Amino acid sequence: MRGDYAAETVYDADPVGVAARFAAAGTRWIHVVDLDAARRGSAGNLRAIEAICAAVSCPVQSGGGVRSVAAASALLDAGVARVVVGTAAVEQPDLVEELCALHPGQVAVGLDARGREVAVRGWVEGSGVDLVSLAQRFARVGVAALVVTEIGRDGTMEGPDLGQLGSVLETVDVPVVASGGVGALADLRTLARLRVAGRTLAGVIVGRALYEGRFDVSEALGALSDHRDR
Repeated sequence: MRGDYAAETVYDADPVGVAARFAAAGTRWIHVVDLDAARRGSAGNLRAIEAICAAVSCPVQSGGGVRSVAAASALLDAGVARVVVGTAAVEQPDLVEELCALHPGQVAVGLDARGREVAVRGWVEGSGVDLVSLAQRFARVGVAALVVTEIGRDGTMEGPDLGQLGSVLETVDVPVVASGGVGALADLRTLARLRVAGRTLAGVIVGRALYEGRFDVSEALGALSDHRDR
């Protein structure tokens, strides 16, 4: 929670089973983060991710520790539809451009920030890099999406940071996916209504609220569809 590894909670020891239940309930994407790899920079749960991809019919998006062409390729070979690059996008921005050229439409950048400062290495370190400036840079090189997370809201279920999301929507033309803070159906409705410079969010990542039973996948999809065109 809030990027604090000491506050880790294990909700289920069977990630494949969890993913299969989410997919059966109608989720459009499964989002997987390899937290071990995010901290260490080396693949920690590749076999589990491969098993998830084999078990679900919806596309899987995965990140955590993707800091080389080889790491991205390993995930894609495992069946992932879209790779999310986080730390390397800040420390090796040319890598993102290379990956976009090698795997068009299959590379997203995870912009994990505290306010406007992007964090790296599993959210442990600040980078001094501005969120919006980085979003603009990667929008120009052809990323498939930007996944924007407010670290201070992650796992809190206290609601998303609309200002942070709006600042990115306003300045880029690539799909933006919101992450962090969703705790109620009202939060999803608010995100579905968010419109800045004529643009809306492409998706929302929900984790803890689902695991703790605040709502289920079908209710979440209903809340989003109720407001998508309003």
